[in-house]
Amino acid sequence: MSTEETRLHLVPVRQKDAKAFVAQWHRHHKPPPGAVFTVGAADQEGVLRAVAIVGRPVARHFDDGQTLEVTRTATDGVRNANSLLYGAAWRAAKALGYTRLITYTQEGESGASLRGAGWTVVAQRRPRRGWSCASRPRTGHGTDNTARTLWEAEPVDAT
Repeated sequence: MSTEETRLHLVPVRQKDAKAFVAQWHRHHKPPPGAVFTVGAADQEGVLRAVAIVGRPVARHFDDGQTLEVTRTATDGVRNANSLLYGAAWRAAKALGYTRLITYTQEGESGASLRGAGWTVVAQRRPRRGWSCASRPRTGHGTDNTARTLWEAEPVDAT
């Protein structure tokens, strides 16, 4: 079956399995340390083809108890999987009572999957030199000095 013909459906996926998938397939990040929930996309044969990991926001000022962040998505290259997962993540977050879902793309990533799922750009973030400082030394993750775009799922109606 060609990639263009692959029909995907949502499947539950355990956090440890989602992290293993990210470790195998993500281009530049390791799996995140935690998650609030995970979701997968499988093909017609039931083979896991993509995952999304949703957790608390990495940025402290977004961690308000009402906001979650899609901290990772990963696919084996199958088309449209990320759009499917971003949409499902937002529906699940809303069902759990959250009012905001955010994620980031790095410079050079188009955001087509996010636009396809109805997300919008909220802000452009300048590159950071890194998170390490004298009082709190940290190891770089290979993404320092990379501009990012902040995206948000369509907000919940206030009515």
